Amino acid sequence: MSVSLDGKIAVITGAASGIGLATTEKLLAAGATVVMVDRNEKALDELVARLGPRAVAQVTDLLDFDSCNAMVPEILQKVDHIDILYCNAGTYIGGDLVDTDPATIDRMLNLNVNAVMKNVHAVVPHMSERKTGDIIVTCSIAGHFPAYWEPIYTSSKWAITCFVQTMRRQMIPHGVRVGQVSPGPVVSALLADWPEENLRKAKEAGALIDPEEVADAVEYMLTRKRTVTIRDMIVLPTAFDRV
Repeated sequence: MSVSLDGKIAVITGAASGIGLATTEKLLAAGATVVMVDRNEKALDELVARLGPRAVAQVTDLLDFDSCNAMVPEILQKVDHIDILYCNAGTYIGGDLVDTDPATIDRMLNLNVNAVMKNVHAVVPHMSERKTGDIIVTCSIAGHFPAYWEPIYTSSKWAITCFVQTMRRQMIPHGVRVGQVSPGPVVSALLADWPEENLRKAKEAGALIDPEEVADAVEYMLTRKRTVTIRDMIVLPTAFDRV
């Protein structure tokens, strides 16, 4: 059974591009107001002008301690409440461990893991008080098996899988649903460091999906009746044969 998102207020991180933008457009079309969180102020300004009055810009740098901590309080000065938090922002490191550096590792773990935990920590009291809410996190198929070609990224997504599924259990008594969407490779900026030949072959083989496919999955999760939780939705390109 599908329920309406009309009038709901959603917050989406990493909303200026990729999965975040596709999900913003999907939820706006369903009647929701969407607070678009991103560090790219120029892109946000252009997007909210195009998307209309139910798209609200929130400039936040999730890698900046103070900016990240201020995100939820600043949003609650712009909207009455938060029905949905979709923690989507993230980054990617592929390849062998020895081919990266400590600063890059720190940045990825801070964005993929720490920022998610801090955003959820900030919104939980608000949702618990209201006895309702939805929290969804973009995980990855890499959070379900040891992807040896991307050990740092995979480790971050295993951490997020654990965090989401423990928080799901914690929040049941408070009326807040918590779940994750786990895509396979998506056509997005996260694949910018893929070798061009690998990217070309993956596209030609149909081993990549578009961000809109993930947005569809998120909408499906959010539109289930309150007695149903989609704890994890794995969305794969049909030709993806690595798992």
